[in-house]
Amino acid sequence: MSTLQLFCRGRLSWGLLALSGVVLELAALFFQYVMDLAPCVMCIYVRVAVLGLILAGLIGLLQPKLWIVRFIGLVSWAVSSVWGFRLAYDLNDMQVNPSPFATCSFYPEFPSFMPLDVWLPSVFSPTGMCSDLPWTWLSVSMAQWMMVCFVIYAVIWLAMLVPCLKPAK
Repeated sequence: MSTLQLFCRGRLSWGLLALSGVVLELAALFFQYVMDLAPCVMCIYVRVAVLGLILAGLIGLLQPKLWIVRFIGLVSWAVSSVWGFRLAYDLNDMQVNPSPFATCSFYPEFPSFMPLDVWLPSVFSPTGMCSDLPWTWLSVSMAQWMMVCFVIYAVIWLAMLVPCLKPAK
């Protein structure tokens, strides 16, 4: 069995995925509550995509030796990475090409069975505008950094896909 196969069948790989998502969520809360940067609704949706990465890691942590658990974790990981990239891309587009016709909502539109903004408003309630560009580092905006993060998640997912799904010998 290859090193990557052993790695994806262990709890460490899935724990690192979950931990990296927790670090991103903590960074978002740091920006919101310490640096006083108000998150927009798209920022909140990006947080939900990162929450999906955390859940993918937790799913894999449950029983990483079982193929079906790894498969569900991988699907969650892929969906969260692609969806998160798309959200960050759209947010970046709103910030780089501001238009009065392309704005985001003031209220998140979560499904009725999962109203995250009601359950945990301190994390999932937007208070800012999507067109604002409140923070940059190395001339790169937060939305652009998140695009980079989600691409990294997707590349790592691609590297782990075959080893995780390949049957043990």
